[in-house]
Amino acid sequence: MEVILKKDVKGTGKEGDVVKVSDGFARNKLIPGGLAVEATEANKRAIAREKAKAAEKYAQDKEAAEQLAAKLTAAPVIVKTKVGDNGKLFGSITSMDIAQAVSEQLGTEVDKKKIVLDKPIKEVGETEVTVKLFQDVAAKVKVVIEGAK
Repeated sequence: MEVILKKDVKGTGKEGDVVKVSDGFARNKLIPGGLAVEATEANKRAIAREKAKAAEKYAQDKEAAEQLAAKLTAAPVIVKTKVGDNGKLFGSITSMDIAQAVSEQLGTEVDKKKIVLDKPIKEVGETEVTVKLFQDVAAKVKVVIEGAK
C-alpha cells in the first residue's frame, strides 16, 4: 500500500514522502496514529501544493534575511559604555547590548540569540560580530565600542 507520510517515521521515511509499506503497517499503525494518509491522487496533489507553498515561503524568508544582512553590514553599530582609565570596560558588551544598539540606530529588530560572540567584548575599539539571520545567511556587523567616563 502506498501512503503519504505526515510526520517523520524512523526506518520508513520523512514527512511528505510517498512510500510503499505493508497493508497491516499502514492500517494498524500509520493511518490511525495520524502519521500517514493513503496516497490517493487528491492527497498527492494536496501534498504537492503544500510543498510548493513551503518552498515559496522559504524563498521569501531567505530574501528578507539577505536584505537585512545587507542593511546590517552597510553601517557600523556604535555602542557607548563606561570605561576606566586604561580603556577597559566596566563589565562587558553582551549580545543584548548589541541588539539594542542595532534596533536604535538601524531601526531593525535583531534577536540577541542570533548574535554570535566568540568572547565577551571588554575593550574599546572595533569588533566584527556575526549575526546568523537564516540557514545560509549571516551578516558581519562592525561594532564600534566608544567609552564615556
